[in-house]
Formats: sequence, structure tokens, C-alpha cells
Amino acid sequence: MANVRFVQEWNVILQQNAAAYAQVAITNIGLEFPVGSYYVMNEPDDLPGRPRDLTPVFYGSFDWHSCVEMHWLLVRLLRTVPEFVPVAEIKATLDAQFTAEKLATEAAYMAGPGGFGERPYGWGWALTMVHEVELLASELAGRQPDGSQAALGESAQQWLSALEPLGAALTGCFLEWLPKATYPVRYGVHQNSAFGLGRALPYARERMAAGDGRLAEAIRAAARRWFATDRDYPAGWEPSGSDFLSAALIEAELMTLLLPADQLSTWLTGFLPGIVSGEPSSIFNPALVSDSADGHIAHLHGLNASRAWCWRRLAESLPPGDARIEPALAAAWRHAEAALPHVVGSHYMVEHWLAAYAVLLLS
Repeated sequence: MANVRFVQEWNVILQQNAAAYAQVAITNIGLEFPVGSYYVMNEPDDLPGRPRDLTPVFYGSFDWHSCVEMHWLLVRLLRTVPEFVPVAEIKATLDAQFTAEKLATEAAYMAGPGGFGERPYGWGWALTMVHEVELLASELAGRQPDGSQAALGESAQQWLSALEPLGAALTGCFLEWLPKATYPVRYGVHQNSAFGLGRALPYARERMAAGDGRLAEAIRAAARRWFATDRDYPAGWEPSGSDFLSAALIEAELMTLLLPADQLSTWLTGFLPGIVSGEPSSIFNPALVSDSADGHIAHLHGLNASRAWCWRRLAESLPPGDARIEPALAAAWRHAEAALPHVVGSHYMVEHWLAAYAVLLLS
């Protein structure tokens, strides 16, 4: 019953804030500067062009992966709370962004040297975005929509078709990288291996259902060799000063996607044995954020939001009656209360990305 109550509360908060989150995303998508980018120069004159020339869809929102997150956010809101967001404005925004020509350029960029800097965080978020469009297109196709919904459904099918090359390019990136990645990256920023795998897995499972299981199997194999035997994780050392992910909880969230409830329960007992007693306290209590204008320190707002999401995911994935559900839900709520007030109206170092984690938690 506690789970049901919390889900209802999450839904209400999302409905109350969905329009504001959508507006943040629409604004950020078109904001080319300031910008942070990763680019390897091979010779003195090898300088990158303007962001919108290199990546004509995902040039805004400060960096490539944050812009991807803002696009995902808009599709997610269209799918989950359309009655609370400006559907026509979102549709027009995505119609202009998700064109075949622009996305072909994005696919080529990700398949080339530029894609390396997005491994695996941006790769995973981009596949999450493609999967969200798949879900929207499928759900709209299964209804008998009115005129506006029919137009949205037609657009969603067009977006999905245009996104196929990007999905294929990123699948290739993962398939090339995972077999040679001997060790995972465990710290709580973009290179975290568990988060990238978890973001890519739903897309991979859709491909498996369509007959291509290569990516899903590569993800499962990597997760097994990296994480299956982890025990007594040192979560008390968290957080580091620029974390926006909890290395411990993100790994646990990935395992919720890979293990049935009874096996997850056993694995989690070995991995984080102190959950019932609230230990280690460091992952049960929100991080303190001293300066939201400092891009690295501001990451800690995201740590609070992503922890809330992970605790929610664990609570909803454990077997009914598990004694860890209540502590997990309480921790989720504490972290949400710390993070959500900063999603809208904060410094741009927070506002260009945090809304994605709010929607991930609330939906």
C-alpha cells in the first residue's frame, strides 16, 4: 500500500510541474551558448565548428547529452501527462528537430571520433530517447485518436524513422566498446558504466524482440562480469565532490532490470547489507550543495534526484513485504524533497539538465 501511495504522490507532483519542465526543455534545446564540448584536435588548425553545425539537433542545453535529455523529457511528457503540457508547442519543436537530414548528421558524428566523448552516458541517454519515441508511436498507433492525436501519432512515426540511423550508430558504438571493456567505471559521473548500460537496455530489448539480440546480450554479459559477484559495496565513501550519480545505487538499479525479484533480493543483501538499518547513512541522506553556480558542485543536485529515482526503483522491484521497501521509499522522498525545488529557476549549471532527472523520478 505504501508503494501505491508514493506512486500517486509522484504523479501529482509531475502533473503540477510538467508544464514548467517542458518549458525549461524547449528553451534549453534552442540555447546554443554557453556550450561545453568534447573535441580532440589532431593538428593545429583542426578546430571544431559551431555546435549547431557539428550536431544540428543536439547543440543546445550546454552539451550534447544534456540536449538529448531535454528531447527525451519532452517525449516522455507527451507520453505520460499530455493533458498537462503544451502538446502543440512540443510537437512543433520536435518536428523541427527530428528531421532525417539533421539526424543523419548526428548519427555520423556519434559514429566518428566525436562520439567517444559521450561514452557511455550520452550513448545510453540517446537510446533511451529513441526508445521513448518508440513507445509513444506504438501507443498512439494503438488508439483511435482524435485529429490532434492523429497528427501527433503521424509525427511520432516520422521521428522514429528519422532516429533509426542514430540508434544503429550507437548500437555499433556499444558493440565495439563492451567486449573490450575489461573493467567498469564506478564513480558517479558521465563515464559510469552501470548507468550507461541501464539507459541502453530498454532499447536493446526492443531490438531483441524484433530479432536482433546483439546489444541486449552484450549488455547482459558486461553486467554479469562486472557486477554479479559484487559484495559489501563501500557506499559509505559516497559522495565525491562532483557526483550526480551514486555508484552504489546506480549499480543496484541496473540489477533491477536484469534480475527477477527473488534473485535481486539475494544479490542486494550481499551488495548493500545495511539497508534495513539505514546504513551506510551517507546514501540515505541528501548531499549538501554549497554553490549551484559551480558546474561540478551543482552536480550534487543531480545526485539527490538520481538517488531518489534509484531508491524508488529498488522499492518497486523488491518482493512484496521485503523489509527494505519502507526505508527505500523514505530515502527516495528525502532526496526528492532536496532536489525538486532546484529544477526550475536555478542557475543554468543546474537548469540545463536537472529536469530530466526529475521526470525520470516522477514518471
